[in-house]
Amino acid sequence: MSPEPSPADHPGMPVFPADAAGITTGTAPALSPDEQRLRELGYTQELARSMSGFSNFAVSFSIVSILSGCLTLYGFGLNTGGPAMITWGWPVVGLMTLCVALAIAEICSSYPTAGGLYYWAAKLAPSRGPAWAWFTGWFNFLGQVAVTAGVDYGAATFANALLEMQFGFAATPGHTVTVFAVILLVHGLLNTRGVRLVALFNNVSVWWHLAGVTVIVGALVLVPSHHASASFVLTKFVNNTGFHSSFYVAMLGLLLAQYTLTGYDASAHMTEETQDAARSGPRGIVNSVLVSLVAGWILLLGLTFAIQDYDGALTSSTGVPPAQIFIDAIGDTGAKLLLLIVIGAQFFCGMASVTANSRMIYAFSRDGALPGSRLWHRINPRTQTPTSAVWLAAGGAFLLGLPALWNSTAYAAVTSVSVIGLYIAYVIPVFLRLRQGDAFARGPWHLGRWSRPVGLVAVGWTALIAVLFMLPTVSPVTAVSFNYTPVAVAVVLGFAGVWWLVSARHWFTGPKVHGTPEELAAAEAELEIR
Repeated sequence: MSPEPSPADHPGMPVFPADAAGITTGTAPALSPDEQRLRELGYTQELARSMSGFSNFAVSFSIVSILSGCLTLYGFGLNTGGPAMITWGWPVVGLMTLCVALAIAEICSSYPTAGGLYYWAAKLAPSRGPAWAWFTGWFNFLGQVAVTAGVDYGAATFANALLEMQFGFAATPGHTVTVFAVILLVHGLLNTRGVRLVALFNNVSVWWHLAGVTVIVGALVLVPSHHASASFVLTKFVNNTGFHSSFYVAMLGLLLAQYTLTGYDASAHMTEETQDAARSGPRGIVNSVLVSLVAGWILLLGLTFAIQDYDGALTSSTGVPPAQIFIDAIGDTGAKLLLLIVIGAQFFCGMASVTANSRMIYAFSRDGALPGSRLWHRINPRTQTPTSAVWLAAGGAFLLGLPALWNSTAYAAVTSVSVIGLYIAYVIPVFLRLRQGDAFARGPWHLGRWSRPVGLVAVGWTALIAVLFMLPTVSPVTAVSFNYTPVAVAVVLGFAGVWWLVSARHWFTGPKVHGTPEELAAAEAELEIR
């Protein structure tokens, strides 16, 4: 997309002479470009750098997971805007999201480190870098935990629907939370086995998603004897929220698409484990959004055209409208097979989400920014994975999903929390990069003259959705229907803010440089001996 970088692209980059064979000489040992760049950013190569560019893309694509986000919030979409907003909200949100993805991909190319967003904020801020990094990191932490909770709770609802159809295991909140806990436990265990297993799951996930969408849409197109009309799919507006403003309801309906198109920053968090990170990371971010945008729209159109009984889908005993649409369209047996495909995709998505979340926790605690940082930063010497961070990611997600036991709108709130937390964390570095202008040191992947207009759209869109998704989603607002998104955001932001004012501002200096090149080389040698 752009020319190769020169040392001028990264001020301070040491340049070592090369002999006739092209091997670097001097005081520094021969390093790969990825290892060299990581040292320039101040970190030791502790994690196993074994992921390919495709595997890096696969992590983000798996977390975006159109078979998770699109389907788990489909019932919300049916009530909040109906087919018209499901159909047209997707491309609108997709184009805005692509601008955000392009803006953060450019920054990722310049700073390919597991810290991702909060590291970028510290480096791009003209002043008070530690404060920018601190709050960016905490918003990212909140969003990552909420995404994991949203994905795995969604998987639990679909798994419970299948269990009810097959074994009569009723789709009650208690049963769903139990399944949710089991899924998180399995994801935690698998993520402690090493990055190679994680990469394998994510590679399979890409093809599972693409083949799954093909099978589901193919079945819904070919098998039913009746399909909804084009006017129904393209123009039917439904408002079951209790609010009287169609515009307000339509805007709320954008949550389905916006929640699905989150989590693509995972490619940035995995850059310390990816080869050719300065290019592979940005490509993973952008390509995961592009592929999801196309495949997701096909999936939504296929599902909406297959609706046989609109009200029946919303009142299904399974608790999952897409499951009822499958049953009505192709029968019980076919519906169970399609549900297995969806659950498999959601399982892969949750697996990747725990992976990305744990890497962010590892990087943030590496710089002392989480309570108990010494524990969360520990690396398992056998697998070279941050095992403690994996369990914090899983445990935090479980706690955030627990309100579903007594709050009927809890799932929508979890998805709103994930959108707000992540997108604020996304846009802070973009805003700071815009302030730098031409002073920004570009990496090998950049937007050229499009940087500023793309960045402005990204900032404006994020400001809109950050306010929008904290608003009530059902009227009248009661203890059962209350959108607790503002509470969750306020608790985390309040904790981070108080801790900053009382203590952290005196000692948190942002991402720490962990040593001179010689000291980092010695640390890496010790890791190899282990």
